[in-house]
Formats: sequence, structure tokens, C-alpha cells
Amino acid sequence: MMKRLISNSLPAKIFAVSSLVIAMTACSPPSNKDSQQPSATQIETTKIPATESEKIAAFFAQSRETDIERSPMLQSRLGLKTDNDKWGDFSEAAADETRRLIEQRIKQANEFDVSALSESEKLSLSIYKIDLERKLANDEFRHHTYIMHQFRAWHTSVPSFLINFHSIENEADARAYISRLNKVAPLFDQVIEQLKLREKLGVYPPAWSYDQMMQAAANVTKGNPFEESHLDSTILKDFKQKLDATGLSNAEKYGLFADANEALSMAVKPAYEKLMKELGKQRLLTPEGDGVWRLPNGSEWYQNRLNWFTTTDLNAQEVHQIGLDNVERIHNQMSAIMKQVNFTGSLQDFFLFLRNDDQFYYADSEEGRQRYMTEAKEYIDVMEAKIPEFFGLTPKARMVVKRVEAFREQSAGKAFYQSPSKDGSRPGTYYANLFDMRSMPTYQMEALAYHEGIPGHHMQRAIAQELEGIPEFQKYVSFTAYTEGWGLYTEELGKDMSFYSDPYSDFGRLAMELWRACRLVVDTGIHEMQWDRQKAIQYLVDNTPNPKADSVKAIERYIAMPGQATAYMIGKLKIMELRDKAQAELGDKFDYRGFHDSILKDGPVPLTLLEENINKWIAATAK
Repeated sequence: MMKRLISNSLPAKIFAVSSLVIAMTACSPPSNKDSQQPSATQIETTKIPATESEKIAAFFAQSRETDIERSPMLQSRLGLKTDNDKWGDFSEAAADETRRLIEQRIKQANEFDVSALSESEKLSLSIYKIDLERKLANDEFRHHTYIMHQFRAWHTSVPSFLINFHSIENEADARAYISRLNKVAPLFDQVIEQLKLREKLGVYPPAWSYDQMMQAAANVTKGNPFEESHLDSTILKDFKQKLDATGLSNAEKYGLFADANEALSMAVKPAYEKLMKELGKQRLLTPEGDGVWRLPNGSEWYQNRLNWFTTTDLNAQEVHQIGLDNVERIHNQMSAIMKQVNFTGSLQDFFLFLRNDDQFYYADSEEGRQRYMTEAKEYIDVMEAKIPEFFGLTPKARMVVKRVEAFREQSAGKAFYQSPSKDGSRPGTYYANLFDMRSMPTYQMEALAYHEGIPGHHMQRAIAQELEGIPEFQKYVSFTAYTEGWGLYTEELGKDMSFYSDPYSDFGRLAMELWRACRLVVDTGIHEMQWDRQKAIQYLVDNTPNPKADSVKAIERYIAMPGQATAYMIGKLKIMELRDKAQAELGDKFDYRGFHDSILKDGPVPLTLLEENINKWIAATAK
């Protein structure tokens, strides 16, 4: 039985509010861009919140509006261009201000008369308060979080953000892009400030992480205008392609191109050089070892990470044992498939066969990569046609499959999902990392497509964005066990929907679930039980069919992001537990559509609130 949620997490980032709700938030100070005084007519028609429902709607809307105003990058992610010439404030003073804002919001949230709210509003308030309390608990370990690591940090975030979120439709957009390039230097100065604060505390990622960061940073500054080359750099190539797609004249484009070149040469290049110099210095200071046990108050921080990612109060030993138990269960199921395909030998022999036989891998060529992308999309298309049988809620947003960009594919994970924009201008994206084709076996392709695409992350996140009748913050709030638990659950759901007709593909489904079970073992092993990197890698090699290179990259990810990898299996187990309960209690009344809609209809929630919601659905359906 899963332990109860404890209160600590990062708050949501949601979309712009409706004009009515904005009117209800007249107590907020005007932004610099909207300092014009309202007209008499506007004042007369402004509705003052009267009921508790109106007051809490205004409160949620104002919170969201403030979060958006404080974050230019969030604005761009949401398709807004209000501050698309800025990066934002990532200084210590800004972090202090955020903490004060959280404390103020918690106080205000506790003042509402819950008895006067609807059930939906009560749920929203619970989510809101849990979210803030979790974030406040995180702030106690503000400087324990690695501000830079090899998977996700500013050295790759700058180009990937510009490529994926900064659109150029006109000259103003292009000027804003150039402004962001010129502001990379002060942005990196704030990052370096945070690195130095962690240096004083003694918080560093391992030495090998610095090597990868510096290599990735060097990749960004390859090509024109950083060096004489027949190729443009990643950022310049993006700028040129977007500029060429506009209707600007050649003269206008020439001037903008010249300004972008100057910004890259005079601002971006020295900023990267300064950042790499600081990384090189800190590399020499980092202590031996890999887990957070080597950091001050490392065990306390790791418990905070487990609380955050699993939305439970499970401790490291309990998570470790859940992992071991599920590794054994999945191994037994794999042995049955091994017999089905008439393989003679041990399970480890079968792992070696799958790891080394060329029939399970596409060629390490452009043709092989294109074949992978085409077939991944085909799996999603076939699945999408069957979705209405199992879901009432379906997303309007479209989805595409893309390769991870070359500049970051060597350090990025094997696959991930990027949500669509709220306005529909940018589709949801399933990214496949095809840098190493031997890390992308064909027998796992089907389950991976379901997890990252449909009915996995695209269904959950796009539906959440499109929900009506709930506050905007609730659509984007971060509960990793819910989100990643859903992704893993949908891998098994594919089998319930009569997919995985090939036994090897079904084995691939189990292999991916096994991977998540092993994560519980190695993540806790690294960070609490002082396993070194090599011991953790060897555990994955011995217990999974994945290639060694896959195991190396995975362990490096778990080291960089302590606790995150535990969310998947813990979340999936809870969803399966709730489905088993619903099927047992409802019998013939059980309906997949109703069950899935009950999970998705409120947006992301912590696992304890998910359990409460499903129990209410069971009770209502049983009548």
C-alpha cells in the first residue's frame, strides 16, 4: 500500500486568463505595458467578486497572470510575445521574491470559506495549496539542485528554447530574437552566480558531468559566425531559416542577419567562453563519488526529492524494495515470452540475443533513421484510430514525431515529449533520439510511441491544456508521478487494447517496464546506499536487455536528477491498483472510457487526490 502524500512541490505555469476573470482581478497592480488608466465605462462594467466562487476564481487567475508576467520564457512557451526580447530573472533576489510570494499565497489560500465552494473548487484549492507547500519545502534545498548538469541546463537550453519557442513572423520578432542573443551574457552571469553559491555550499555534480557539459557548450559555438566554416552554427541556422520564411525584403533581412551575426560573435560567444571557464574550475573542486549522499545534508535532500517526484512519503529503503519486487515479477513474465518464441537458454542469454542480433536494430544511416521515424508514426496512427473505444476525452491538438536536434542528441535522453502550444500553433512533439541506433531497438518502438505519444503524454498533456471549467494553473501543475505514471500505464494499456501482436514487441513493453522497476533500485542505490556509477550501470546491464551504452546514459541521468526516475513506476503502480479496484468492485459496470476520463478530467494531481477521485467515480458508477 502506498504511503500518503506529504506536502511539498513546484507550482504550475498556466495560460492567460479570460477577459472576465481579468476584470475580477482588478486588485492586481498594472504591468508596465498596461499602465494606461481604465475608462469610466470600463470601471462601471468591472465586476467585483462577490461570492466565494468568484473570489477564488479571481485569486487563481491573478496568481497565474502574475506567474506569466514574471516569466518571459513562459510567455514564449505559451505563444505570447509580450516580453519575447527577454530571458527572465534567475538571480538570488528573484528567488527570494518568489519565496515571499509563495508564503503570501498560502496565507491567502487558507482564508477562503471552503464550505461555500463547489466540489470542483475544493479540489482546485487542495491542488493549489499542495503545490505551493511542496514548492516551499523545495526552497529549503534551493542550492542543492544542480543549476547545471549534462542533461538539462543553460548551455543547451538557450539554443533549444530559441529553436522551439521563439517564432519569427515579422521584423519585431526578429529584433526580439537578436535582443535575446545580446542578453545571453547577463543570463549566464546569473547562472555563474548560482554556480558560485553552490560552490560555497559544496554542491557539485560529478566530474564526468562537467566534461559532457563543456563538450555540449562547445558544440553550440561551432560554425559561423563563431569560427570560419562552411556550415552555420545551430543558432544562426535557425535564425536564417525563420527569417527566410517571413515576407521581409532582402534588404531588411540582410540588416537583421548582420545584427544577429554581431550578437552571436560579440555577446553569445564570450558568454559561453566565460561559462565554460567556470565549469572547468568547478570540475576540479567536485568531490569523489556520484550520489547526493556526498553533499551536505544529502540524505535529507534525497528524501525531499522522493517526496516531490512520487507525491508520497515513501523512503529510500521502501522504494528500493518495491523496485526489487517488480524486477522479479517482470523477469518471470519475460521468461514466459522467451518460451513462447522457443528460445533456449537463460533469461540473461535472451538479453544478450536481443542486445546483439542485428534484426532488432535499424541501420546506422539516414535511411535507417528515417525508417524508424516513419514506423514510429505509423504505430501512433493505428493507435489513434482505436482511442474512442477507450477514451471519451480526446485532444484537439495535433502531434508530430521529430528527431532530437544534432547539437544536443549526444547528451539528451532517448525519447521525450514537448507539449503543444495553447493556441494550436505548435503541435505536441514526440522527440526520438537517433544518435545511437543501437540504443533504439525496434522491439521497444511500439511501447515507446505509446508512452511519448498516444495515448501517453500527448493525450494527457494536450487534454489538460484544453480542459474547460477548471483554473488555468491546474492544467499545468507539476506532479511527476501522475504524468510519468500515466505514460508508463499507457504502455500496458496498449496490450489491453489488443496491440503488441508480435511477441518480441510485447517483450519490449515488458523491457520498458522492467527499466522503470530497475530505476527504483539504482536511483536509491546511488543516492542513499552509496553505489558508485559503475555498480549501478552493471545492475542495469545484468538485469535488462538494454545495450550498455543505454545503461551508461541512464545512470548518468539518474545521478544528475536524483529521485526523478522513481516517479514512473510508483505512479503506474498506483493507477493499476486503482483500476484493479474499480474492475473488482464494478464488475460489468466497469468502463475504460469512464475510468480514463476520471483520471484525465482534472489535470495533473498528486496520487492521493487521484485515489480520492477514482473512489468517488467508483461509488457514483456503482449506483
